[in-house]
Amino acid sequence: MNKIIINNLVDEEIKEVEIVQKILLYAMEKEKLEDTIFDIILVDNNYIHELNKTYRGIDKETDVITFALEDDDIVMNGSDERILGDIYISVDKAKSQSIEYEHSFLREISFLAVHGFYHLLGYDHITKEEEEIMFRKQEEVLEEYGISR
Repeated sequence: MNKIIINNLVDEEIKEVEIVQKILLYAMEKEKLEDTIFDIILVDNNYIHELNKTYRGIDKETDVITFALEDDDIVMNGSDERILGDIYISVDKAKSQSIEYEHSFLREISFLAVHGFYHLLGYDHITKEEEEIMFRKQEEVLEEYGISR
């Protein structure tokens, strides 16, 4: 059974996380993952700024940061669960980007979560070819789940 653990570290309830969790479970099914687990941590701009500075050497906030725990399939703690890692999402940045891109907060936070999910699976967007593959997968999940721009 796949599992996503949501940790909300901001001082407000984010009602959209239930839908985001369902979208990610759908993406996991689409990618044929079984017994896989990862965390989503909702943070503010200050928190993600410190992560970005400490781990990436970039002294500013960002929208999403992922920490993947694997390069290959691994088993941790003697269990059969595959543990992918953590996705940190700045709620502040998601809000401002939803306004900037003129779509809903649900669309933005869903995009960031799915984007982080594909990073955990090893996808990236450094080259144009990689970007096309990763972004196509993201958009397919969002569109198929009914989250459009």
